[in-house]
Amino acid sequence: MPKTAEQWCPALAPALMLRHDAVRGRDLLVLPERVVVLEGHGGMVVGLCDGTRTVSGIVGELAERFPGAPVAGIVPAFLDSLRQEGWLT
Repeated sequence: MPKTAEQWCPALAPALMLRHDAVRGRDLLVLPERVVVLEGHGGMVVGLCDGTRTVSGIVGELAERFPGAPVAGIVPAFLDSLRQEGWLT
């Protein structure tokens, strides 16, 4: 059974790396045999997934950085989709 947002402290799966492509100004998830381009603030969100913050903690931190942004409705679903891909543990 998946952990709730209060219990789950997402972290990148061991074989993945978050990198910034300075030439293109894009954040990338580097997987063993492919690269995923993260859109918008996706890299910032993934960068907060260090295994110490809960999803609720990540949402709270982003809500402070971006007052009025709908992070509570978007970020948990985004993180869950990355978990379903196997990119977050």
